Amino acid sequence: MEGFVARHGEPEVAPAPDAVQLSAPDGASALLAAPFGPWAPPPGGPVTVATALAEHAAASRRVGVLVVRRGGFAAAVVDGAEVVSSKVGRRHVQGRTAAGGWSQQRFARRRAKQTAQLADASAAVAARTLADADIDWLVTGGDRPLVDAVLAEPALRRVGALPRGPHLAVGDPDAAFVRGLPVAVTRVRVTLREPG
Repeated sequence: MEGFVARHGEPEVAPAPDAVQLSAPDGASALLAAPFGPWAPPPGGPVTVATALAEHAAASRRVGVLVVRRGGFAAAVVDGAEVVSSKVGRRHVQGRTAAGGWSQQRFARRRAKQTAQLADASAAVAARTLADADIDWLVTGGDRPLVDAVLAEPALRRVGALPRGPHLAVGDPDAAFVRGLPVAVTRVRVTLREPG
């Protein structure tokens, strides 16, 4: 924020429940998205607001994480800077094919069956990892329709009703992804727009 102010001048600060919009006199803007909302910024300049947002994002929370993608899934419990429990799995889902006619229909049926198996496996792992965990927030990632299908399972209704943190844009989850979750769930997404 200090750099933004130096380059563009002192901006107007406009708070929202889950973000802060900074609008500079030269037309540049910055949107700072709070990973856990609602959040009310303190009065003050952009550096004060950015510092408070960073503190809010890094506050210790017990967070459940569910990531589902065509090809892999992960469920984890993150407590502050530590991953308390986790499970990662893989399931192959056939990609789209350029074949036509009967082959295309056969591949579509196979893809639908594999996607259903992926959702079932993801739901079973999520139920074991998250359903009875003492968590206050849910962070999701990957394919939103698949995540929603997994959270629709009866065993995960309580988890699905938790307040939501950010939705992570990730590749297929693996052990390295899980180790990085304490940082990933607390990132403040900043969108900068230069004038012109």
